[in-house]
Amino acid sequence: MTDRTANRSLRRAMWWSVGLRASGALVLALCATAGIRVGSAARLAVELAMAVPLVFLVTRLGTAYRRYRRDGLGQQAAFFAVAVDLVSLPVLKLMIHEFSLFTSTLRLLTGRWRQGVRGGDMAIPYASGGAALLLAFAYVSAVETVVLAFVIPWPVVRDIALILDVWGVYFIIALFASCVVRPHVIHADGSLGLRYGALLDIRIPAGEIAAARVERRSARGKLAAVDADGCAALSMGGQTTVTVQLARPVAFTRPLGKPDCASTVRFYAADPAAAVAAIRARIVVPVPDPLGRVPSSARSRSRGRADASSRFTGRRSAPRR
Repeated sequence: MTDRTANRSLRRAMWWSVGLRASGALVLALCATAGIRVGSAARLAVELAMAVPLVFLVTRLGTAYRRYRRDGLGQQAAFFAVAVDLVSLPVLKLMIHEFSLFTSTLRLLTGRWRQGVRGGDMAIPYASGGAALLLAFAYVSAVETVVLAFVIPWPVVRDIALILDVWGVYFIIALFASCVVRPHVIHADGSLGLRYGALLDIRIPAGEIAAARVERRSARGKLAAVDADGCAALSMGGQTTVTVQLARPVAFTRPLGKPDCASTVRFYAADPAAAVAAIRARIVVPVPDPLGRVPSSARSRSRGRADASSRFTGRRSAPRR
């Protein structure tokens, strides 16, 4: 059985399980509403019919998990692979994002403002760049909620609109909270972690950073979309303030799970000068051995960094003799 066939079979089992359980619950609810008394034997039969697909689904999930474990994946990676088989990757990413928004809101309310920032790390805040726009959206949504409550005459439509508007206000506040508690991070080992709330997390090793500078630029388009020049932008309020040139392209995963790679990354920092100074202070420079020889890997990395720096600054290095 191929992976695609196994994934399709697993998703079919999940939908059959959900459909049969929902149908059984609906039948029991309609009988109770109509005053029809359901006997104990009939109720037991319905509950057993609802339990069979659930047992089948759990069995299939266990089989898929053991298959991934035999393929060499760890426990967490195997669980994630099974979840991707159960639902599509974009849907799983959205579910994880909603849960992360909720936990970020709780962290902000409880005063735990820094997630993923350990001892020796430096946090680079960026949420202030989009605070005005997000708060304006939240205010407009709140006013719209109140206005629609008086304008819409139909109770059912009014209740649905109220639920959607309240969720919209919560989503905007939670998105801002996730940007506050998940700042960019310069780790103790010199690596750079660029984040956008709970949507995006790009890890750049210290040895791959060639140059960094303060550069204010406007940004349009999708979040972290790589353009023709190999540049990915993580903007706030439609602008970026720091540009990081890489010695070689770095791979990352976009918000909905699509893999991509970039050779230049632009992001927003509330204090770009301090961020650039900290990045430059931790750029790894190859050190030659006592005999004066540079390892081939370090030599190629240094050459790539010099070429990237020359492209970045507009200056060419002196030719080698």
